Amino acid sequence: LPMAFRDVNARRHIGLQQLSSLASTGRTLLGPMKSHKFIVDESTNQSALICSAVRLIESLDLTTAAGQLLNETIQAHKKEFKTGMSTLLFLVGAWSNAVVECLQQNVPVSAIVSVMSEGLSSCCERVQCLQISTHDVKKELCSSRVQPNAFKSKACQVECDSLLNHQDLLYFQKDISAPEEVIPVNSCSPQGDDCNFNKCLVSPLVGFGSVASLVKPAGDKSSSVISGSGVIASSCVKQKLTHSRHFTSLGKSHFSSQQASFQGPSADPCECYGLGHLAMALSHGNQTGVKLLQSIAVYQQERAEYRDSSQLNITEIVTCSLLGLPESYSCVSLGFVTLVSPEQATVIKHFEDKPLRILLVDGDLKEQYRHLGFKRPCNVRTILEHPDLQAGRTGDTWLSRMLDILVSFEVNLVLVKGNVCDSLMDRCISSRILVISSVPWNVLCAFGEVTGAQPVTYLTQLKASCVGNGAQVELWEASDGRAMDLGELVPLRINVRGIPLLTVVLTTAVASKVQLLEDQFWTLVYRLHHALKDGKVFPGEGAVELLCLSHLQALAEQPVPPANKKAGKEFASPWLAAPVAEYKSLVLQALASGWKRYLSVLMWNMAKVPSELEACALVDHYLKEAADCGSPPAYILELFRRGDVLRGGSGPFADHGLRVYDNVAAKTEAWRRALDLVLLVLQTDAEIITGPKRNQLLNSPVSSEFMFL
Repeated sequence: LPMAFRDVNARRHIGLQQLSSLASTGRTLLGPMKSHKFIVDESTNQSALICSAVRLIESLDLTTAAGQLLNETIQAHKKEFKTGMSTLLFLVGAWSNAVVECLQQNVPVSAIVSVMSEGLSSCCERVQCLQISTHDVKKELCSSRVQPNAFKSKACQVECDSLLNHQDLLYFQKDISAPEEVIPVNSCSPQGDDCNFNKCLVSPLVGFGSVASLVKPAGDKSSSVISGSGVIASSCVKQKLTHSRHFTSLGKSHFSSQQASFQGPSADPCECYGLGHLAMALSHGNQTGVKLLQSIAVYQQERAEYRDSSQLNITEIVTCSLLGLPESYSCVSLGFVTLVSPEQATVIKHFEDKPLRILLVDGDLKEQYRHLGFKRPCNVRTILEHPDLQAGRTGDTWLSRMLDILVSFEVNLVLVKGNVCDSLMDRCISSRILVISSVPWNVLCAFGEVTGAQPVTYLTQLKASCVGNGAQVELWEASDGRAMDLGELVPLRINVRGIPLLTVVLTTAVASKVQLLEDQFWTLVYRLHHALKDGKVFPGEGAVELLCLSHLQALAEQPVPPANKKAGKEFASPWLAAPVAEYKSLVLQALASGWKRYLSVLMWNMAKVPSELEACALVDHYLKEAADCGSPPAYILELFRRGDVLRGGSGPFADHGLRVYDNVAAKTEAWRRALDLVLLVLQTDAEIITGPKRNQLLNSPVSSEFMFL
């Protein structure tokens, strides 16, 4: 071997080792049955519960160059897809170890880079045969006997079984107005046929005759919350659980009389139910998120007369996290729900449910704020005789001027994208003007379209045509009709008739789960969004990775072509002149080891096998059967249809026959980003060890792509 190879292998590749060490921390985050982690902030001693690779990387000390590259890669993937980061993180660690093993066997860096890149590209082309149209998936799920409320029915069955062991009796109420009577638990009615399942979709929005029935009229004090906590149409559920010491986790929102008055089926039942089923298949076990997303999908489709009803409009969705309520109170509410201080909430009583004049501010509401791109005049200095006094007078003048502008235009409600000056906030409260800060841009756009308000950057730009009309503000009411006061912050709901905006209110009594619930919900939203956008999905449960393993195994077994004697004359560097074909089989096996470890850890995390070693043996068994079958894709699809890829399916879906699906673009791009990062660090380590003049590999396309991260 050339001396350069010996130099590389004789020294340690620090970057690859750092990648492997950092990626190993996310091992338990792989798959639908995640093991959560507690992250403790040493400065504040506060802890947060996470199950996301992004939150994990943000909490680690990434002072090394490899750590920074890993963080930028994951952040770039999150920005584009919002899902697949755990897969990316795990494969970075697995392929880092595989590359180190290749280096220990004296495989040239050029062979590792070229063979692994070509092998991954070949796998991405090979798995295209497993892509399934989302239309076919929705049609199949709708026609099958899969219950759209599979989560709820399973939980009910488990708890009923446990109650049978205790020989207990439950109190059921047949109707809301009927008296209670004691009914044995074993008299719980079984599930109905497929037709009844379609009528009893978990989503409480299914069954509304029109969208107008969801929007409450002005002055109506009844709850406008669209619950996502498992409410079912009263025409389907005749018995309602009201009292039991075994069902303490169920809130009143499950059986609210205001939420159970449904009028009929949805306008397009097949499409609505298909999206509901597809959301479940992509949820990977997120029970609460499925019910909330089903409500959103049905509502948006009833309003989608002017656009494609098969798409999900993410710009019309916002989230609000409330701490202090049970998770069963999570729901979907029309309009914009946000948290304000008790002082701001006192302004509402002066509005008396009258339509408000609304103003939208695109920026900060501060005296020192300047919009992006603003440049101060050069070589200009402001000299004051009495800096302290003049500064105070200048601030008071600005506050008075801004308040006069708001009062002159009779503005009652101000939505600000950025921050608000505390002094101006206090003066607005005294003048009965409600100012809300940190409002997302899509919320400003939604209110602007409905009310006619035009966003302004500074209040001095305000004109009469910029002020909108018709907004209404009220205290947010929980699903049982009570206005919630959570102490330090008060939830408000801002609504305008006809606004398409929906707020997902995520409630929890555990402070450390606030960020966790929000991350899980948005991950599910973007999975469904990308599936509908791509128009196709991958079969889940490891089917795609198993086909990649089978394909790489077939490539590795191909005979090695005779060496090219002119290879040394074609390349100026002895590194690039190394015979790549000689190491092709070894490098392909190393690439395959990453996916094999992926499947093994996935099965082990799901407790499908007692050890990772037995999981590897099971994967080898599948690979042998796929090779003997003659058509690995057909064999793997048959395994997937039987739910036997990971020996029984994934988590809560196994007992209901619901198959799990994955996103196409997010998964394949996670593979590419993971391998590109590993190969970039490999080449960087080689340059550090051997010097830039002896390594000509940094001009490869892999390195050039990462220069723009």
